[in-house]
Order: sequence, then structure tokens, then C-alpha cells
Amino acid sequence: MKKFKSTFAEHLSSYVLLKQRLGLAFETQTYYLQKFDTFVAEVGHRGLLTQQLALDFAATGTTEDAAARKYETVKHFSEYLATVVPGSIALERFGLRRVYSRAPARIFSPRELRLLLREAPAASPRSQIRGAAVKTMIGLAASCGLRPGEVVRLNRADVHFDELLIEIKQTKFKKDRLVPMHATTAKALRSYCEQRDLVFPEPNDAFFLNARGERLSDTHIEAAMRDLLCRLGMRKPTGRGATFGDLRHTFAVNRLIAWYREGVDVQAKLPALATYMGHVDYTSTAYYITMTPELRSLASQRLTDWRRGARKRVKS
Repeated sequence: MKKFKSTFAEHLSSYVLLKQRLGLAFETQTYYLQKFDTFVAEVGHRGLLTQQLALDFAATGTTEDAAARKYETVKHFSEYLATVVPGSIALERFGLRRVYSRAPARIFSPRELRLLLREAPAASPRSQIRGAAVKTMIGLAASCGLRPGEVVRLNRADVHFDELLIEIKQTKFKKDRLVPMHATTAKALRSYCEQRDLVFPEPNDAFFLNARGERLSDTHIEAAMRDLLCRLGMRKPTGRGATFGDLRHTFAVNRLIAWYREGVDVQAKLPALATYMGHVDYTSTAYYITMTPELRSLASQRLTDWRRGARKRVKS
């Protein structure tokens, strides 16, 4: 982790270490706190943490939601400071409110997925291995429906090539699960491993590495994905738009489309999809299913065929 350098450096380091020792990943928050540390050092602030300083830092966010996230992270830090620094107070709870409304998920077409995979290496022109990691992460999320955090937290020992299995540990609901993968997915992961190990032969638990040989964070992969989507015209530079997380939505929709085409009982398959995606029940899985024109057409045709069959059975 990068060292802090502002007037809050010592307390920032202690705060992050405390959170990590409590078992929290704390990756996104650490990223924002590093940005805050740099901001404080650049403006030359000295003394206690103030409401205005936090708001000025939050204003550097590219969107309303990003600004609110930055403020929320510093607010939680201020609550820690208030317990260890005399005279320091916690920031206002609702200094900036989070924008919780979410833009509709983008369901990437097969053509768009091919384009993303083809252009992903160029998203990191100064680091070939980082570009390879971004490409492989996109392919993995699209083919296995993993959460962004599950992709970045993947370790070398979690990928079992011979068994075609990925071991997901301590996921969103603090549970472990095994995710089967297609042979082509295993081949792509193995190819990335060969590139990675040529560049970084020293042992490292992390599966996906950045240009410095460190684990890629969810913040970095989202930023790389956003830049790639903007370059390809799939989202605008500012405001809400498609994200890396939409690959999970795409997986869920494509799985239903495939089942409809195969003629299987989709309703009977839904519990299996929920288990595969790491959900407690199908209610959570339904959040990821966007009714695309193709999915709507297939579902409608299935219903029409069923009604015709039912009428024939009644007449006979």
C-alpha cells in the first residue's frame, strides 16, 4: 500500500490498518483515502479535519455519486479521528447524500463483447501485462458471471484448470462456492498466467496483477473498463453508464436466452442459476435479468407454444 504523506498520514495509516485487521477488504475506501491524502498535501492543509476540506475534496469527483462516495469515506475517517485526536469532530452525516438510483444495466451483445476483448489490451498502452489482465477479467466476468470483487480477489490457488473449476472464497454473503468454467475460459486464463509469470516470475498470491506486480483493485478495473467503454462509444465520459458489473447482468441474460433456445424448462433451471451466481435465492438473481428484445421474444414464443399445446390437449 502506498504511504500517506499529508498531515493526516499517521492516522490514515492506522485507520486503514485497523479496518484490514477487522477482516475488511477496504480496497475502494483505501483508494479514496489515498486520493484524499494527496489532495490535503497539495492544498497544504494543516490542523484538524474540517467540513469544508471534506467538501472541497468531494467536489473533485467526476459524478454526483463519486463525490458522495468520497465524502462518505472521509466522514467515516473523521469519526475515527474524533476518538483519537483531541478537538477533532465527526463530519456532518448528510453533508452529501449518496445517489442510490442506478442506471439500467447494459446487456452487451456478442459483437460488443468481442469488441471489448479485442480492444481491452489497448486500454493499458504503457503496460502489456495490465492490458492482458483487463482483457482476461472481462472475459471471465462475461463467461462466469462473477461479481467484480470476486474477480479482483481471485488468487492463483483458486483456479483449478484440470477440474475446470474456480473456487470463490468468502464472497458477498461470507460463503464459499465452486464455479464451473468452460474449457475455452480455462484456456484464456492459462494463457494469461503464462504471460503474467514471464513478467513477474516471483511468487504472488494474486491472480490478476497490475503493472507493478500488485493485485489489481476493483477501482482500477472499473476505471479501465470505463475508459475502454468511452473509447468504443459505449458510454459517455461523465455521468452514469455501463460498468464492469454489467458483464454479470449480461451473463445472466445470455444464460436464459441459451436455455430458451435449447428448449429446456427455464423456470426449473432458475434455482441452479441462483446457486451458480452465489445467491441465496432466485429473488436476488432476478435483479440481474434485464428483459432484452431477444429474451422477451423467446419467452413470448415459449408461452405461445405452451398455450397452443394446452388447447390441443383439451380438444383431444
